[in-house]
Amino acid sequence: MKKIGVLFGMENSFPGALVEHINARNIDGIEAEFVETGAVIMNKPPRYAVIVDRISHDIPFYRAFLKHAAINGTVIINNPFWWSADDKFFNYTLAEKLGVAVPPTVILPHKKHPDGTTDRSMRNLQFPLNWDEVFAYVGEHGFMKPVDGGGWKDVYHIHNREEFFTAYDQSRDLCMLYQKAVDFKEYFRCYVVGQKKVHIMPYDPRNPHHERYILNPPVYDPKLLKRVEQDALKLCQALGYDLNTVEFAVEGGIPYAIDFMNPAPDADLHSVGPANFEWIIREVADMAIAKAKAAPQHLDLRWSAFLKGEPAAKKAPAKKAAARKNAGVSK
Repeated sequence: MKKIGVLFGMENSFPGALVEHINARNIDGIEAEFVETGAVIMNKPPRYAVIVDRISHDIPFYRAFLKHAAINGTVIINNPFWWSADDKFFNYTLAEKLGVAVPPTVILPHKKHPDGTTDRSMRNLQFPLNWDEVFAYVGEHGFMKPVDGGGWKDVYHIHNREEFFTAYDQSRDLCMLYQKAVDFKEYFRCYVVGQKKVHIMPYDPRNPHHERYILNPPVYDPKLLKRVEQDALKLCQALGYDLNTVEFAVEGGIPYAIDFMNPAPDADLHSVGPANFEWIIREVADMAIAKAKAAPQHLDLRWSAFLKGEPAAKKAPAKKAAARKNAGVSK
């Protein structure tokens, strides 16, 4: 029996629904369950063919457990080695190299020295910083956020230099990035599954969390949706993420990739809505089942193998869907 495990934290709707959906298919030799682990014994392989990871970014013990499982042949969604190394600023740099539009962005030195360091640790750092250069490149209207953060934690909307420095003073020892704000007309959040399937969801990050997914969107330009779809695939194929959300803010008809380091994306029924929830459950189940059938799978444990980069962007595009709805694109 090949087991598909779901590793999760406080979320409720997605993990149970995924396990139930997989088991309801009654596929011979495949069974899904919630992951259970105690102390991890080094020479004892885990009993899962596939693990869908929803929580290891917050729990170092789980991340170490998943790396052990991966080196023993378990397929992890998403790859815990690459996820451990990734950060938002690298994402933006890669996107620019791939030809995906991104807003001007800089990373900033820590406002407070990280634990265990002093002024002498920073002798390679320019002081004082050339703030005029930063504002000339990004502007005074932007967003400050942690380089490896998520969930809108420690995110500041900046409108002028005074707000910038107030936010920077509150950033503690976090490494922050500062990014030009996009005056968007349209905004999309895209599920990307298996580096092949895209589901575009009209979204408004300015609304309260439970009202951000737009239920009755206007009709969008098909060319815009196609570019969003292609750029979302290009990014996830390059980064190697099998489950991710990619967010685009559209200004002047150009979709700017704003956030695409979401390897445990929001999939709560009450925030994404029934239609989006049903899509993500079905597609993740399909992917997990396919990977379980192919397991065990041993990773090529080299960084060059994790980061596919330019060649991945040149892959032949996946087949077109039979139908495209105004509210999104599903493949």
